[in-house]
Amino acid sequence: MAGNEDVDSMSAPAAAAGIDPIRVDVWSDIACPWCYIGKRKFEKAMTVTGIPVEIEYHAYELAPDLPEEFEGSEQDYLEIRGFTADQVQPLLARIVAAAKAVGLDFDYDILRHTNMLKGHQLIRWAKAEGRQLDMVERILAAHFEEGRHVGRDKDLAELAAEIGLDREKALSALEEGRYADDVRADEARARQLGIQSVPFYVFENAYGVAGAQDPATFADILRQLAEKKREAA
Repeated sequence: MAGNEDVDSMSAPAAAAGIDPIRVDVWSDIACPWCYIGKRKFEKAMTVTGIPVEIEYHAYELAPDLPEEFEGSEQDYLEIRGFTADQVQPLLARIVAAAKAVGLDFDYDILRHTNMLKGHQLIRWAKAEGRQLDMVERILAAHFEEGRHVGRDKDLAELAAEIGLDREKALSALEEGRYADDVRADEARARQLGIQSVPFYVFENAYGVAGAQDPATFADILRQLAEKKREAA
């Protein structure tokens, strides 16, 4: 995994808690609703504990064979993913409710599925620009709440511009496929770690936690790791 110099900070300076920030690597897919929900839950845990954290997002594609222009509905997509027709609506209702509980407004009537390889490349490019976390938030909101297309170069470059990054530089990186190898490396690392679902959190390069856990669970993990750091200091 990358060193801390390549990681965005998501909380107060480490000095505020008297310890070095806790390293968290997150494997996530743009198309994964629980990844966005889990993001909000983890952010809540950070706020509650006040423990400094450094987080880096890594790519994981749930549907790498999906075309850039997927013409089907959410029902069609989920049936391709193995759900039966009568399972889809209860599943979506549960996801929408879980999202609403953490302040997110998912809209599956306008959501547009696409291949996420280019979106993950944009996130990696934004990391090189020092804005990975902002880009992750922007692309997830665009996908789940705004019905934006997050698989085409020009649409993605526009999202980069919306957070203050250079549209043309983003477009160039995407058109060249400059960060495709980085995405593949993330996915290869996930396989090495035995990750089979997302979100998946790796704390301090040592402790793996699967799923969008409750904020209290994340908070307990952060407190335990912070205490270990204090004891070792």
